[in-house]
Amino acid sequence: MYKITKVEHLVDKDWLMIIEAPFVARKCEPGQFMIAKLGELGERIPFTIADYDREAGTITIVFQVVGASTEKMSHLKAGDSFTDVVGPLGRPSELINTPIEDLKKESIIFIAGGVGAAPVYPQVKWLHEHGIAADVILGARNKDLLIMEDALREVAANVYVTTDDGSYGAKGVVTDVLKKLVNEEGRKYTKCIAIGPVIMMKFACLTTKDMGIPTVVSMNPIMVDGTGMCGACRLIVGGKVKFACVDGPEFDGHEVDFNLAMKRQQTYKAEEGQAMLALLEAEKAHGGCGECN
Repeated sequence: MYKITKVEHLVDKDWLMIIEAPFVARKCEPGQFMIAKLGELGERIPFTIADYDREAGTITIVFQVVGASTEKMSHLKAGDSFTDVVGPLGRPSELINTPIEDLKKESIIFIAGGVGAAPVYPQVKWLHEHGIAADVILGARNKDLLIMEDALREVAANVYVTTDDGSYGAKGVVTDVLKKLVNEEGRKYTKCIAIGPVIMMKFACLTTKDMGIPTVVSMNPIMVDGTGMCGACRLIVGGKVKFACVDGPEFDGHEVDFNLAMKRQQTYKAEEGQAMLALLEAEKAHGGCGECN
């Protein structure tokens, strides 16, 4: 059993949890993920490791309620436990294996959309710990859906906030901010790391390709099993078949077939809906008689 030491409701359907998982905490690196399971027959769910404390033996995950399993997770409290935690899985960010002196020559910008702030954070933090400052564009539909702004400001050189409706920061989408930084303010970025909804990563890559900025994306949104066995996260990258969970989750964004990825993302929508409906019906029925309203 893996004890939960902290549960925090961030915004809307987004939650943060800190879990005791000493082995994972000792070995994980930014960019990797883990799998958690509730109950012996529970669903195996992959989560990006948003932070870790090697000394305390804990890892942090940030998740969004999208189906029955994550709905159940949102009701857990500190002191509850996961039945299983497996990790670290996937390949670390390419930053980790790049010589520090080479990284210091780079000018890096991160683009974080929605819950993508969670996997962006450990990479920006890792760079900060190695004396490298990076910029971050943090986007959300509105102010109430922004997460991890304060945490990112502690480790980033600059954080540029944008909301679709203009309720906070600049009005517009993340690519609008990038265009302004490059075209109007003369920023010369040598690398972009964009993480968030697949559609956001697609348009971020279209923009950076026009600008000639090499771009890395994380395809964790389409992962299901996390071990390469289910095939749900199959991608075409540079004309070759890849699997997000074992070959990634990070890839050259300019080589990813995003249209195929978005189709893949819809594969289990019907099953997710059925599972959520079954959960809601079970909660309504309570003991099973259906007479207690």
